[in-house]
Amino acid sequence: MARVFILVIAFILQCTVALSQKQDTLTVNGSLPRPSVLERQDSLYKARFNPRKATIRSAIIPGWGQAYNKKYWKIPLVYGAIGVPTYTFFYNKKWYNETRKAAKMLATDPPDTANYRNRIDEKLWAFFSTPNGLNSLLNYRNQFRRDMDYSILFIILTWGLNVVDATVDAHLKGFDISDNLSLQIRPTILQGSSTAGMSFVFTLGGKSSKTITSQTK
Repeated sequence: MARVFILVIAFILQCTVALSQKQDTLTVNGSLPRPSVLERQDSLYKARFNPRKATIRSAIIPGWGQAYNKKYWKIPLVYGAIGVPTYTFFYNKKWYNETRKAAKMLATDPPDTANYRNRIDEKLWAFFSTPNGLNSLLNYRNQFRRDMDYSILFIILTWGLNVVDATVDAHLKGFDISDNLSLQIRPTILQGSSTAGMSFVFTLGGKSSKTITSQTK
């Protein structure tokens, strides 16, 4: 148990020393070291799939961020999700205007019913021949107004989800989700000395392995 604890402490100290040596290298040499393979891959990913660009494009035009992320199959879904509440908004707006106009005609004293069949939609003619037609028109007008507000809310919501989807998708482009994950512990001889040690070799996805060496006694 004590030996395992010592190995863990040595591993942490080795990581600390390695980080400090890397900082010293930057200070002494006065220049940045050459980027590793992973750093070059990360830079290439950021150049191809920038989450900020995906966010801005989706906020301007729905589906533009998905096209930027090469997820073309999502574009019809985006326009379908935004198109349905957009259609219901214009539908409710039309009938809100129609019912409001008809209600104004009946609300005058006396009611302005002259030649009403040529002035309003035929679906509203029945309200002009019933005693409680004005109250019914006002109820329908309020309902269409409420549905208009709901449609606007859903448009904003789906537009926002379109932006979130493009942003998250651009971030996930840089993640390696393959099953190639391994950790190997190997005995080794520290470089420049005859001291025995242990190497921890990490492999993640198709990327190059990372080796960390610790000293043992």
